[in-house]
Amino acid sequence: MGGGAEPRPVTTRPGPGLRIARLVTEVTAPAVLVSLLIITVSWRSASRPGQGLVWGLLATLFVTGIPFAYILGGVRRGRLTDHHVGRREQRRAPLLVGLGSVTAGLALLAVLGAPRPLLALAVSGLVGLVVAVSVSHWWKMSIHSAVAAGTLVILMLTFGTRLVVAAPLLAVVGWSRVRLRDHTLAQVLTGGALGALIAAVIFGSLR
Repeated sequence: MGGGAEPRPVTTRPGPGLRIARLVTEVTAPAVLVSLLIITVSWRSASRPGQGLVWGLLATLFVTGIPFAYILGGVRRGRLTDHHVGRREQRRAPLLVGLGSVTAGLALLAVLGAPRPLLALAVSGLVGLVVAVSVSHWWKMSIHSAVAAGTLVILMLTFGTRLVVAAPLLAVVGWSRVRLRDHTLAQVLTGGALGALIAAVIFGSLR
């Protein structure tokens, strides 16, 4: 898993494939998938739907809301090139902000007595961020693929293994990242493997 060269910028002419890849990348952005996953797990684990929504919104604020707001602010100020933080050297600060925000949110959720599956999800996110911060110091692992794979594993653990039929969608996410030349195939595969492993071990054992 050596360092290797960074993926080159897109130099091919725009076409249907490139537009589809951009759409897939936006729809499956980590902030989007994690927010939907939090709401889903909260709704599933709470005794009342309304209560689940409240827990989900609170968790979403800390897990994706605050970190993404920091990223958007960085883009507006010119410190970050884009909201996907495509340049490896720019990833450390946003990931550390995310780490701090998720830690604070997890502590608050625990004190307030949030459902156990939601706490397990937050811990999984915390571990995933620690791994991402560590790896991003020297290699540009695909966080899109890590979150997509982790999301599928958590949904399977929550709703049943029949959701494995959605596994081909992971290949679509990986294809979009390689097609846009934001990642190499190795970075996509490594991200997916680590995301699935963290979700299976951490969420699976704590839920």
